[in-house]
Amino acid sequence: MTKQINGLKNDFKTCPMCGSNKIENHGNRKWICPECGFDLYNNVAAAVGVVIRDRYNNVLFEIRAKQPRKGYAAVPGGFVDFDESAEEAAIRECREEIGVEVKEVKFLCSAPNTYEYKNIEYKTCDIFFTAELPPQFETIDDFIKSLKAEESEVAGFASYKVESLEDIEKIPLAFESARYTLKKMISKE
Repeated sequence: MTKQINGLKNDFKTCPMCGSNKIENHGNRKWICPECGFDLYNNVAAAVGVVIRDRYNNVLFEIRAKQPRKGYAAVPGGFVDFDESAEEAAIRECREEIGVEVKEVKFLCSAPNTYEYKNIEYKTCDIFFTAELPPQFETIDDFIKSLKAEESEVAGFASYKVESLEDIEKIPLAFESARYTLKKMISKE
């Protein structure tokens, strides 16, 4: 049976190198096998999000099609792949999830996040960028009509006005890192 830490199964009982069952958990940050010396670190994963908004302060959101937080709103984004910069990941995620090739992304902020998936807790550093609304669209609602959702990830699209803290609190956001980011965005203006 797997030992549960904070209700999640972030623990290993067998060394993946030698098969020893003496692997030691060091604070859920690192596992060490005293038999072969193998170290496994539980490092933070990098993820990205892209805030696209119109001149009326409406922001594009995806409605998540899968867990965690299925049915909640998130900005386009996802995990950074191997050998990929955060900027490249942000552009790729927009292409994959909404069917749009954004030309350029600009750093907005970063925030820690917890991503629970299949009873495993992943700690992430979410890196947020902004991208311009393509010039042929006046509003986010017009833009939404042109989007092609990656069905395994995105159930649909929504736009929400983001001008105040009250506006942000009304959005059914999937992740606290997005809430932090939207607050940061309006505080910079």
